[in-house]
Amino acid sequence: MIQDFANWLVFKILEFVPNTPLGESVNFFVYDTIKILFLLFLISGLMGIVNAYFPVERLRVFLTTRKLYGLQYFFAAVFGAITPFCSCSSIPLFIGFVNGGIPLGVTFAFLITSPLVNEVAIAMFLGAFGWKITIIYAVSGIVLGMLGGFVLSKFRLEKWLSPWIQKILSESEKESEEWNARKVPFFKRLPSIMNESWKIVKGVALYVIIGIAIGACIHGYVPQGFFEQYMGKDNWFAVPAAVLCGIPMYANAAGIVPVIQVFVAKGIPIGTAIAFMMAVVGLSLPEAILLKKVMTWRLIAIFFSTVAFFIILSGYLFNVLID
Repeated sequence: MIQDFANWLVFKILEFVPNTPLGESVNFFVYDTIKILFLLFLISGLMGIVNAYFPVERLRVFLTTRKLYGLQYFFAAVFGAITPFCSCSSIPLFIGFVNGGIPLGVTFAFLITSPLVNEVAIAMFLGAFGWKITIIYAVSGIVLGMLGGFVLSKFRLEKWLSPWIQKILSESEKESEEWNARKVPFFKRLPSIMNESWKIVKGVALYVIIGIAIGACIHGYVPQGFFEQYMGKDNWFAVPAAVLCGIPMYANAAGIVPVIQVFVAKGIPIGTAIAFMMAVVGLSLPEAILLKKVMTWRLIAIFFSTVAFFIILSGYLFNVLID
């Protein structure tokens, strides 16, 4: 429905020409802006309801004090894999998880996995590359999220969340305690929950628009052949180069799979191509712009560096296993 509206607005009303760099860029911008802002408002509202009625503090204590032997990272990564979100769409859920008191490492496990693996990409991988590569791709994406979340949890990074998100956390916790003490009915809480959700949308909207605008320009104007010439070289640096080339781009996993199929058909090693795909969907420049609202630059740098390391490692592993 949102895509139909974007097509109607851009191509019928504004009369941009379809299948041109400018037309596709504008269409991409309109569609993703509406989708992500709506998703952000919806998820913020749902998490507000969860915070008001469910014992989030107990869940936080359970996740931080019980010996779960890594299962909390596994569950977060699997949840990320089954949610059909790209990197920018996952950020509203990241805010909701942090706001709900979920440990930051567990939240990172979701944020890493969600754009890398989803059911649409798995179906396309199965048709393009067969079951063996598809299974390795899905498992490696989940393991990547688990390892990344676990490693990042050891750095104790909560202090490097942005002042804005820390203020939201403190205000949300205080308000929840007051409501529980007064036993306020749901329909009297709902306006306040929706108001807080709208504040979050307004606080993030500028970053969303800037990030998507960058992604739209890259989507419409960066030539595919520019990246092929660097990833196609048969040398040890091909995988890191593929990751570096992928970071400035922006697309979801389903949108990039056909490109990866072309790369592999032209002789690019499968691990190098998939490392490029993971960088595009999991380490995009627009994602960094969006994350700036909820993280400091230091935390973004640590997050990106950790994920990039595991993506490169995964790319080399693919090349070894599927040689």
